Amino acid sequence: MPAMNASVTTTDPGRLINRLCKHFQHKVDAQWTAEAGELRFVIGDCHLKAADGALLMTCEAENQEKLEQVGEVVSSHLVRFAGGEVDSVQWQPSAA
Repeated sequence: MPAMNASVTTTDPGRLINRLCKHFQHKVDAQWTAEAGELRFVIGDCHLKAADGALLMTCEAENQEKLEQVGEVVSSHLVRFAGGEVDSVQWQPSAA
């Protein structure tokens, strides 16, 4: 299953997890704590994890096209909700 990762520098990764998951909970299955979150879209999943000074994200989907869609949805919302702290998300392919 194709997957990709991103690490986004932030002073408060838990706040970003909370904002993303609260937003998406009305549309998709979203579960979260202050340290981790999971978003289950029809096209794929995104796992969020708070680290020291960073938000770690891993997305998975059944094919590359859907994977890119999940990444775009999550990153566009993250940039919008980060209040200027995040300008973009640089996704990297996960090692198989």
